[in-house]
Amino acid sequence: MKYTLALLGFILLGLPSRAQTENAAVTAIEKQVDAMVGSWNKHDYSDMKTYATEDCSWVNIVGMVWKNRKEVEYSHQFYHNNMFKHTTMKKKGVAVRLLNPSTALVHFTSFVSEFTTPSGQKMPGSDNIALLVFVKQKGKWLLTAGENVVIDPGAQKYDPVLQMK
Repeated sequence: MKYTLALLGFILLGLPSRAQTENAAVTAIEKQVDAMVGSWNKHDYSDMKTYATEDCSWVNIVGMVWKNRKEVEYSHQFYHNNMFKHTTMKKKGVAVRLLNPSTALVHFTSFVSEFTTPSGQKMPGSDNIALLVFVKQKGKWLLTAGENVVIDPGAQKYDPVLQMK
């Protein structure tokens, strides 16, 4: 019985430490998402090395695949020098799910203001959601993969999950 109580006490003492570690991870990841938003709003991706791994990948909103930080940075900068140069991004929400101590899955919602596509089509501002994967390397949380989509407001009312509630 003493052994069981001692073990239970040890486990309970460790819980606050784990919660603090998880809270610190979530805070660090949110700061990295803020850095991504900052790059967008400055229209300058030269700081991407501070928040993305060298081997990060990105699938953009129209299905283009960029396979390393050099391609991701170049492509984001290319589009910001052209069609996104007057846009702004507003962070709406960040939901972090720690998969293990060094990997996190993030749903990042944002609003991006209107822009004109390379073909000349005017696109209204829209809500977006990105699925991001962060890894902890050398004590720092870094983006290693991402994909973003436009949230279609007309389709949202047909979400089958809403019928469950």
